[in-house]
Amino acid sequence: MYRILSQNDNESNDNDDKNVKILADDEALDAKRWKRRHVVAVLALLGFANIYAMRANLSIAIVEMTSGGEKKVNGTMLHVHGDFENWTPMTQGVVLSSFFYGYIVSQLPGGYLAYTHGAKTVFFAGTFGTAVFTLLTPPFARMGYGMLVFARFMEGLLEGVTYPAMHVIWSRWAPPLEQTKLATFAFSGSYFGTVIAMPLSAYLGENFGWPMIFWFFGALGVIWCTVWFKTVHDRPEDDPKITTSELALLQRDAFSQSHYLVPWGQILRSKPVWAIIIAHSAQNFGFYIMLTNLPRMFKDIAGYNVEKAGFASSLPYFLMGFQIITGGQLCDYLRKNKHYDTLFVRKVACALGFVGQSVFLFLVMTTSNSFLLVLFFSISIGLGGICWCGFSVNHLDLAPQYAGHLMAVSNTFATIPGIFGPLLVGAIVENGIISEWNVIMYIIISIYLAGGALFWKFADASLQPWASDHTSFVGQLE
Repeated sequence: MYRILSQNDNESNDNDDKNVKILADDEALDAKRWKRRHVVAVLALLGFANIYAMRANLSIAIVEMTSGGEKKVNGTMLHVHGDFENWTPMTQGVVLSSFFYGYIVSQLPGGYLAYTHGAKTVFFAGTFGTAVFTLLTPPFARMGYGMLVFARFMEGLLEGVTYPAMHVIWSRWAPPLEQTKLATFAFSGSYFGTVIAMPLSAYLGENFGWPMIFWFFGALGVIWCTVWFKTVHDRPEDDPKITTSELALLQRDAFSQSHYLVPWGQILRSKPVWAIIIAHSAQNFGFYIMLTNLPRMFKDIAGYNVEKAGFASSLPYFLMGFQIITGGQLCDYLRKNKHYDTLFVRKVACALGFVGQSVFLFLVMTTSNSFLLVLFFSISIGLGGICWCGFSVNHLDLAPQYAGHLMAVSNTFATIPGIFGPLLVGAIVENGIISEWNVIMYIIISIYLAGGALFWKFADASLQPWASDHTSFVGQLE
């Protein structure tokens, strides 16, 4: 028996056809253009590049500030005294470490503010404030040693909110099986920023004087802030350019955007959380010592001048940025396409990174050849990118809705090496001789191996019981 179609039936079928066509057109458009989460990732990479360029430029500038340099005047090479030649190695260590006194203070507040005031805004504020104090560094330095320490402290205080804020962004913008590659892609900007900062700072200092180093990178930071604020949105549903299919993908596995009562007691008693903290701190111990002292190490060990040391010092961070991107892609490929267990992938990444760094750092101590020295240093630091594919995204595995808080906790502890590392170098390396630097190498190797072993033993990658049973205390995020 046949049913006679009414006019309403025909209209309903026409509407269904239109909806199907709209969805098909949307999917076709989505396939042709960049996803919005990829736009966020690229801008985040550039943001971290700016942040680390403003952090790392002092390690080059301080050599120019304290040692002076050779200038050609009327065809004659003359030595130009540094503006701060009376600074002792310990004084330089205090200046270099002052950034981290501020950096360690703002990690936990940064995680909280990212949830309550918007991660996009917090990331913007941290970067913009850092840029302002970078621009003010030359006049502050001329006002006195204490004012320079204050400027660097404020840069650290403002920059400290950025990593927790970025984890909050990825808890909303990254699908679970893309978390590693999106987060590590963004974090790789830290190392590419260092790549740019080292040689460019050396060039600017040699040709225009050390103040230009800070003015240049500060101005770049302000420009990036303008683009970020106009382009990025806190949540996918607030982005007017996002497609329906991408929004559906991001919302499918999303946690409710409520403010949760953070179970701090259980977090701080969690062995997997401490595994992240230990691995993060071990990695940062070596990284921060290299970041603040590598130009000086090349100058002492290989006899490089400031500009040559700047170029040589940038290569390790290029390799690290490359490794963190390729490692992140590989980790998510193994998880998504080869169905490897997430915990296994995280542990292997950390183990390979820490062991590899230790081996090549040991090789540094076996050669006096300047080419091999730069090569071994570069590979050692570069392999740190693989470690980051293990521990730096692990917060999102354990508790996606608390990822910003967990990153704040681990980065707080991982900042302690930044405070004591330069002071340790200042205390041990008094004369700049190879045997003194070898002591530093042995200490770094020991900490790398201990960090890798403890992460292997205690790490986890499953949603934690204290994360699956959570309580909202404020209601929906406005």
